[in-house]
Amino acid sequence: MAPCPQLSLSNSPYLPVCYQITRTPFFRSLLPLHQPKSSDLERRIWPFSMKYKDSDGKPLHPPDRASKLVKRLLLLIVSCGICFFLGGVIHCPGKNFLAAKDVMKTITNDVESTEDSFDELLQVGPVLFPECSIDYQDYTPCTDPRRWKKYGYYRLTLMERHCPPIFERKECLVPPPNGYKSPIRWPKSKNECWYRNVPYDWINKQKSNQHWLKKQGEKFIFPGGGTMFPNGVSAYVDLMQDLVPQMKDGTVRTAIDTGCGVASWGGDLLDRKVLTVSLAPRDNHEAQVQFALERGIPAILGIISTQRLPFPSSSFDMAHCSRCLIPWTEFGGIYLMEIHRILRPGGFWVLSGPPVNYENRWRGWNTTMEAQKADYEKLDELLTSMCFKLFNKKDDIAVWQKASDDSCSKLAEPDAYPPKCDDGTEPDSAWYTPLRACIVAPGLTTQKISLKSIPKWPQRLHSIPERVSGVPGGSGSSFKHDDSKWKERAKHYKKLLPALGTDKIRNVMDMNTMYGGFAAAVINDPLWVMNVVSSHGPNTLPVVFDRGLIGTYHDWCEAFSTYPRTYDLLHLDGLFTTETQRCEMKYVLLEMDRILRPNGYIIIRESSYFVDAISKITKALRWSCRKQNTESTTEEKEKLLICQKKLWFSKQSSR
Repeated sequence: MAPCPQLSLSNSPYLPVCYQITRTPFFRSLLPLHQPKSSDLERRIWPFSMKYKDSDGKPLHPPDRASKLVKRLLLLIVSCGICFFLGGVIHCPGKNFLAAKDVMKTITNDVESTEDSFDELLQVGPVLFPECSIDYQDYTPCTDPRRWKKYGYYRLTLMERHCPPIFERKECLVPPPNGYKSPIRWPKSKNECWYRNVPYDWINKQKSNQHWLKKQGEKFIFPGGGTMFPNGVSAYVDLMQDLVPQMKDGTVRTAIDTGCGVASWGGDLLDRKVLTVSLAPRDNHEAQVQFALERGIPAILGIISTQRLPFPSSSFDMAHCSRCLIPWTEFGGIYLMEIHRILRPGGFWVLSGPPVNYENRWRGWNTTMEAQKADYEKLDELLTSMCFKLFNKKDDIAVWQKASDDSCSKLAEPDAYPPKCDDGTEPDSAWYTPLRACIVAPGLTTQKISLKSIPKWPQRLHSIPERVSGVPGGSGSSFKHDDSKWKERAKHYKKLLPALGTDKIRNVMDMNTMYGGFAAAVINDPLWVMNVVSSHGPNTLPVVFDRGLIGTYHDWCEAFSTYPRTYDLLHLDGLFTTETQRCEMKYVLLEMDRILRPNGYIIIRESSYFVDAISKITKALRWSCRKQNTESTTEEKEKLLICQKKLWFSKQSSR
């Protein structure tokens, strides 16, 4: 067989073929987006590669002209090599020749299949979602009791997040309970809710003697009682404020309540300008988190078990446990180490219930005074080893304070227990991150972000947070720009959605916030905002907490940790632009429908292309939507989609 002749680009008869290849939309889509004429495919591909945003929340483009030039030179070299190779393969005697038209046909087919794959990914074709069975009216996909038997009881790991595989996902609309009514509006909802919206008799029978709640006609009434505050939650918090004066002057702004019951503690603190995340696991009977959200009080499903809670380090100014039954000193004190991680330097940990006040309470705990004394001493010793100091104590309440700086010598001792974390795990890593029996060592910013160093509420809301500099591209100027931008956007939203700012909207979620700008812009409205930061994006959640707001990490390829029908408004800004390459759009929209209340609202801020694609799916979700312009007079490609979810009832139930 004759060897291939020496070829060059100049003598290759297939150079025109190579030239045509470089002119195809697929090949041109590899070039930067800023070409004079970009194909539709290019406009679709570019946003999918963007994980970070600029100060306006837009996907970042190539950073400089030099890097563009290098990329183009490399692209030219590669294209020349391809053309040379094709020329050799096609022209070599004794080989099976490829006709130029076959090459072009292959390229064309690839382009068409690529465009089709994007349409399939975006689900722009007609879709139809059936109704779920009425048995799924309280469906929580990632904390589903139906799947508990697959997981162990050790440390109650069965109650952690265990999302179903894709072949088990439900592609149906979750129905409301029979007789569902629009929730009672805030602030009246803090004290009562419709029984049919949360139809759980078990908790009423078991907890009525503790005054958690009681059924009265068609409603549940919340007297404000609790296991450790039989005289009412207000009297309980009054005593706590006497023990911790920082709760009165704006020093303490954010709190977490572990084992929250029906969130009466968090509800009472709202009137005192303290914003609380009430935390409790999913259970078969009590539905604590669902009661909290039905009342209009911030809450999320969760449990301290084998994984970190979905919050960054140094987030909360206060942590609270009122007979929450968490075994703080067991398993080497690992649960208390997680509280240490999420508590801000100088923050407070409040415990009421066993073993506090064991001298007077031990008889009611079915134990002995000696055993309770030993438990208290063990707890105090563990807290001391973690650089907590007993701050105050009276009756059933004990308060410890975390060290404000790195001056505590306990952690510096070589054989100290618990040891410092030195395995390279980021302190803020908190999405499916295993708990470890170690203490997150104080960092360079520990003292600067301590409770005594940050501004008091409400000044801290608009002050430049220390940790904004830790965000890629973050700075004081970008923070101020974001803050100003969202004031204008919120003003525009209220023109398009007059219900925003009224008692019609109470529970709000910003599904992909940057710095919590939207939440800050509506801070004076009768609502609260759960700020969600992507577990795959820039870590901006510490900034949100530093502002005195609340939030959580989440991956929108999975279900959120809440019950159905728990939010009045969902807001998103470019979520599909940044996440569609990972998450299928229909599943995100189905999850939005699950957690949105009937008659609730959605504000979607996206490119025109995505808005049009989403509009086709919303019809199957039974949403009524309208396309609107943004507040910007220069940004023509970005649009708003304002939607409202309709109230419907399952065909299996009767009103």
